[in-house]
Amino acid sequence: MSITIPDAQVAEMIDHAFEADPEECCGILFGRGSVVTNSRRMQNVHDNRARRYTMAPLELIDAEREADGRGEEFVAFYHSHPSSEAYPSETDVGNAVDSEWTGPCYVVVSLAEKQPVVRAFRISSRGKIRDVAIESDDERAK
Repeated sequence: MSITIPDAQVAEMIDHAFEADPEECCGILFGRGSVVTNSRRMQNVHDNRARRYTMAPLELIDAEREADGRGEEFVAFYHSHPSSEAYPSETDVGNAVDSEWTGPCYVVVSLAEKQPVVRAFRISSRGKIRDVAIESDDERAK
């Protein structure tokens, strides 16, 4: 299983993470199937933005309308881990299960290493985490 994220979108997520640091950033990756075509930064409205994220509810509704208007869907949600590894936390898994948003992938951008690390995952309705390979648009063109 894989997700295709254009290099420009990966760069945008990393930029967003650095701009939000030391707080977590969050956003949505739009597209069709497992191919990302657009992204949207979302406002993190959690009270403890240094360790958690919550997307602004009205922005999430607007993002759903935006996707519907373009005939797209939410391919993935992304957020950053400013000081921990690029792997979903227990809270991330619990939020995915509780919200029933287990269809889209979850992309985590970690700033804990010298270079940013970007990884994608599927979180099942039972909380099982599976790695998802990220293909770039360059790889897809080969």
